[in-house]
Amino acid sequence: MILGITGTNGGGKGTVVDYLTTKGFTHYSVSGEIAKEVERRGLHPDRPTLGAVGNDLRAEHGAGYFIELFKARAAVSGAQDLVIESVRSLGEVVALHAAGGVLLAVDADRRIRYDRIVGRGSHKDKVDFETWRAQEEKEWHNQAAHDMDVPGVMALADFMIDNNGTLEELHGKVDRVLASLKGFDIFI
Repeated sequence: MILGITGTNGGGKGTVVDYLTTKGFTHYSVSGEIAKEVERRGLHPDRPTLGAVGNDLRAEHGAGYFIELFKARAAVSGAQDLVIESVRSLGEVVALHAAGGVLLAVDADRRIRYDRIVGRGSHKDKVDFETWRAQEEKEWHNQAAHDMDVPGVMALADFMIDNNGTLEELHGKVDRVLASLKGFDIFI
């Protein structure tokens, strides 16, 4: 099973991924892969640079590049259940669905998301609310299949989770998604 995770910045994608790894999923991170490339290029790892390099990699290798990359790595390692974090482009959704994967979107209210991001203290998120909002909205309005298009990707999600509640509520919602997927009722 391949489960792709998309959603807004600070919506809870990483928290969902952490929970899924306790259920036996092997984690692959699009943003982690992009961060490695940013470092290799000697660039500053802020959100705009990460976005631009991710778009460059998708343009160079194909819109579904990261999905194909992680499928190949899973085949080599023998991983059966994959969770791919940070699906951000329409081409990635096409590749995910073509591989038989399922897309789960995670979202929360904007102010809650910003507070979470500030709280995690990541170097890429040390910005004020208005700058963060503007950066996020830039990720939302791209046209090419290889560019980030968070709203477009979320609109194609097979499941949507509202993450404005507690961690226990989030885990319960993930469990319900897994239970609805054939073969995953063993987790409940």
